[in-house]
Amino acid sequence: MYSLTSDPFMMIIFLLLILENIGSYISNPSALLGLILSIPGLLVAVTFHEYAHAFVADKLGDDTPRRQGRLTLNPLAHLDPYGTFLMIFAGFGWGKPVEINPVNFNRKVSIKGGSALVAIAGPLMNFILAIICAVVYGLLFKTSFVYSTVGGIVMDVISYTMSMNVGLGVFNLIPLPPLDGSKVLLAILPTRAQEWYENNQRILYIVFLIIWITPIASQIVTPLITTIDHWLVKLIEVISGKYIWLN
Repeated sequence: MYSLTSDPFMMIIFLLLILENIGSYISNPSALLGLILSIPGLLVAVTFHEYAHAFVADKLGDDTPRRQGRLTLNPLAHLDPYGTFLMIFAGFGWGKPVEINPVNFNRKVSIKGGSALVAIAGPLMNFILAIICAVVYGLLFKTSFVYSTVGGIVMDVISYTMSMNVGLGVFNLIPLPPLDGSKVLLAILPTRAQEWYENNQRILYIVFLIIWITPIASQIVTPLITTIDHWLVKLIEVISGKYIWLN
């Protein structure tokens, strides 16, 4: 499969984006602080996302992730150096993909069905974590802890973690390779549409790259992210009994 890190042109684009963002962080201390506070959320979102893929594959009978050391919550097992660096400094990136062998799935599911379950597990885990963050935020917001310096930092970290999980979950649902949404789509398409989709993977991958490095991706995912954020804010308000503003 085409690799971002093996394409010099793409790496030059990513480098320019990183340099642009680093410059904005250096000139804006508050943005730099936000970057630092977002790192724990990034680690949690990526680690649990990839672990969920490995966990479901293992439960379906494929021990490939287990043998490769991916059935763990150790972030080092799931972070891709290039993808992590980009997520920190350019606002987008990727984790280390979990390798699976669908042939090993048990007979209870089809190969495509099992692959779809493994794929959807990552985004679903991110949404579950976002809900957990909202509940914890709401509970803490009822206490005086939030008015302390440490409390303020903790609340910011929780807020960033919630946002990171929503963003990662929604983005991965885009039905283009190599995102999780493409594997889910393949499982539900009619046979002829599946054949066309599989035969045009490279073209669809190029479409994904164009969407990724342009404002198109933001235009696609922002409405859904905004809707989910609205629901989470309402959940926090119900739990805390207060109106709030999130970062």
